[in-house]
Amino acid sequence: MENELTLKRFIDIRRELGYTQTEFAQLLGVKNTTADIERGRTKLSGKVVEELLKQFKINPLWLFGDSDQKHLDTSKTSVIPKVVTVDSSDQDNMVLVNAKAAAGYPQNITDTSWYQQLPAFDMPIPEFRNATYRGFQVEGDSMLPNLRPNDWVLARAIEHIDHVSPNKMYVVVLQDSVMVKKIERKPNSNNITLVSLNESYPPYDIKPFQIQEIWEVSSKLTFNIDATTETGLLKQLQQSMEELKKQMGQIK
Repeated sequence: MENELTLKRFIDIRRELGYTQTEFAQLLGVKNTTADIERGRTKLSGKVVEELLKQFKINPLWLFGDSDQKHLDTSKTSVIPKVVTVDSSDQDNMVLVNAKAAAGYPQNITDTSWYQQLPAFDMPIPEFRNATYRGFQVEGDSMLPNLRPNDWVLARAIEHIDHVSPNKMYVVVLQDSVMVKKIERKPNSNNITLVSLNESYPPYDIKPFQIQEIWEVSSKLTFNIDATTETGLLKQLQQSMEELKKQMGQIK
């Protein structure tokens, strides 16, 4: 039998993370539900303790009441890319993660062969040198008006969560999803708030250890520009070219 403190801590973790007994069981590889573990009928297996450590950084010693430190190394949560992709001449290249690929990205984040099936390109602009960039396709309308559904963002890898700024947009890779959000950190709180620009989406809090990677959005590509007339389209193309020239001028 587990001691009561361990069971209480196990239940607290599940509730804090917001999972039902069935969902938590699924995550931890337990059959059906965690109800029997929580009632003390089933032993807390080594596999479950390992999964708690791997997925949620839960310190096994804390779980068994031998330590006050609940999480292992949360302060040093690394959000650096798990895989850096290179081209045939060993230069960093920019992999493009479309909406379909994004669905599998969190699960395949450390699998180098998975990245090889994604399109990649080299961006010959000085801004994109000496850093790791990745392209992500935007899903949904939570970042309107700045980003439209199916736009692409080009984003730069950042090493640590402390490098996040409140007025930039980020691609945040969680354990099960990829999203573009603003990130706010409240003083004296370990939580991180993900904020949408579209106000019909409320902000929500997550814990640092739920984040696998963070990419800082540096530019966007929009393809679905509507133009009512042909002259309108021409005008838009000219404007785009002017805009590009201006940007290139600033780069020099």
